[in-house]
Amino acid sequence: MAEKTIKGLVQVYPGNGKGKTTAALGLAARAQGQGLKVHVIFFMKGGYPYGERVSLEQLPNVSYEIFGHEYFVDPNNVLKEDRAEAERALDAARSAVTGGKYDLVILDEVNVATSWKLIKVEDVLKLIQKKPANVELVLTGRYADERLIEKADLVTEMMEVKHPYHQGIQARKGIEY
Repeated sequence: MAEKTIKGLVQVYPGNGKGKTTAALGLAARAQGQGLKVHVIFFMKGGYPYGERVSLEQLPNVSYEIFGHEYFVDPNNVLKEDRAEAERALDAARSAVTGGKYDLVILDEVNVATSWKLIKVEDVLKLIQKKPANVELVLTGRYADERLIEKADLVTEMMEVKHPYHQGIQARKGIEY
């Protein structure tokens, strides 16, 4: 672990705009550049070939775990398998946050997982309560519950002003994934 004098805060990156995961992973790169140990938990991002995973493997102090299936979760038809994967991710998050190995833990898309009732927001709030004082915790994803925003020390909302998708431009490899 890096120097213990750092006070770990809670950050939330919500909003309907692009850049929540990108901001969190930029923080991971910065933290590892200063010798901090980082762990990322990807909620609901199963087997999709996201480019950031390849990049994270190049960073010596950054590790990650992937949870979810290869398909996108339908919020109107959440399957028990989706809930089970999200619960596994939450268990991994508990271990990462309280296990004493990491200085920064990122829970990517956890806000969506709570909004779509894959996991309970109360369980994420309990995790925040149990967070050791030296661990920085970042929660990303649209639809952040107001209680998570209230608990956070820093909230930066990504707001969509304009997006190429609305012009018919599909997600581009290396830019959006």
